[in-house]
Formats: sequence, structure tokens, C-alpha cells
Amino acid sequence: MTQRFESRRALVTGASRGIGAAAAERLAAEGADVAITARTITAHDHLAGSLEDTAHRIRRYGTTVAMVVADLTDERDRLRILPEAASALGGPIDILVNNAAAAIYQPVGEFSLKRRRILFEVNVQAPLDLAQAAVPAMIEAGEGWIVNVSSATARHWTGPPFALGSQGTTLTMHGASKAALNRMTNGLGAELFGTGVRVNTVEPRAAVLSEGAEALVGGTLRPDQIETMEQMVESIVMLCGCAADFTGQTCVSLDLIDEFGLAVHGLDGTAPG
Repeated sequence: MTQRFESRRALVTGASRGIGAAAAERLAAEGADVAITARTITAHDHLAGSLEDTAHRIRRYGTTVAMVVADLTDERDRLRILPEAASALGGPIDILVNNAAAAIYQPVGEFSLKRRRILFEVNVQAPLDLAQAAVPAMIEAGEGWIVNVSSATARHWTGPPFALGSQGTTLTMHGASKAALNRMTNGLGAELFGTGVRVNTVEPRAAVLSEGAEALVGGTLRPDQIETMEQMVESIVMLCGCAADFTGQTCVSLDLIDEFGLAVHGLDGTAPG
């Protein structure tokens, strides 16, 4: 196990379960002090996992872990996350992983304004608010890494005719918010190029069966439509330590692994057997 993130301080959103929890664990396994945030500290009503569970797993690596309970739909909550995380970890955040996402699926013609606002607050406004809060200290340090977790739903369907898949057009508004996240990432990466701050998005090429995804599509996918949690996390941690000239990119998990010849490690940082 390497300690490539030793002395780094990371903040991971949506870290009570799924990709966020896994990425936080992997960063800690490789030496980072990690702040994790989600809406509640204890168990979800119907999904496994909590901030307490993630913190318990992280503590075995001997690094510092801090929990920040916040609702990303609330601007006031968003604005206190960075200060609280930095205070708890003893210094500015070096690595920001914007993983939290609102996933609401409904046909476009029926999508209410309230639900649209939730999607864009969590998937677009929150990542930008957190990035804006983190960037000044990153610029002062001469380096920093912002990784936004995106989705293949951002891509347009070609047609007609349209091959919509099993979820049909219900993915549209979620994809629209992720398309906005990709464009924002590209612009911020371009804006900060030369400062040492890298800003990238990464999306899974195939489905990652987190607790939420398993509940939504579990049992309906072929093996070739699934990638492992370890593969997705490998691509995220690669971007958490990428070179200064790799920025403003919209990346795909398995493509990154292939392009850079990455070995896929366990969440505890151990090399593949």
C-alpha cells in the first residue's frame, strides 16, 4: 500500500455509502486525512450505510476522519462545509471530491419545478459552491485537486429513432444537471490552468452497483453493463493526484484505467492479487 496522499486533507461529499464512501476509504488507506459529509450521521431509512459506518472503516487506517452533517440543497449548509472540514482536519482542503448527487427520475414533461431545483442545487450549485470555497487556499498552496463525479446520462441520445434503454427519458433531467456539471468543470479547469489547481469530472463507463443503483436497476443488467466499485474508485483517486496539465477534462472511469495502465487496487489500497 502506498502513502501517496500522506499529509493531504480531502473532503468527500455523499460519503455515507456508495462511491463517496469507497473513495473516502481509499484516500484514507493511502494516507489522507478525510472529512466526509452527508445529510445524516446515522442510518438511512431504506439504504444501508451512514457517515458513522464510513468513519468507522476509515479509522482503521490511522488517519484523521471528520464528519460534517449538511444538506446540500441548503445554501447555508453548503457554505459551512469547507470551513468546518478544514478546521476539523487542521488545515485547508487539498482534495475535493464532489460525489454527492440527487437522483430523481421522471419523464421530462412531468418534472416539477421543485424537483428540478433539487437536482440543480445538489448536482451543480453545491459542487461549484464547494469548489469556490476550496480554490483560494489551493491557489495559495500552488496545487489542489477537484474531482466532480458525473454520469453518462449527460450524453445526448442520437436519433430518431432513439434507443432510450430501460429507464427511457426519465434520466433526462438528471443528465441535464450532469451536463451542466461537466461544462462548469471544463470552464473552471480552464480558468485555473497555470495555478496548479486541477479540476476534472469522471463518470463510470458502466453501472456501479452502489446501494442506490442496486435498488434502482439491480438484477436488470448484464455483466458487461457493470463495473466494479474498485474500478470507479481507481479512476477517482488517479484524478486526486493527477499532473497539473491534466485539467478541465470529462473522463470515463475505465477509459482512464486503460489510458494510464492503472492497476485496480482494493479499497484498502492493496494491490490486485
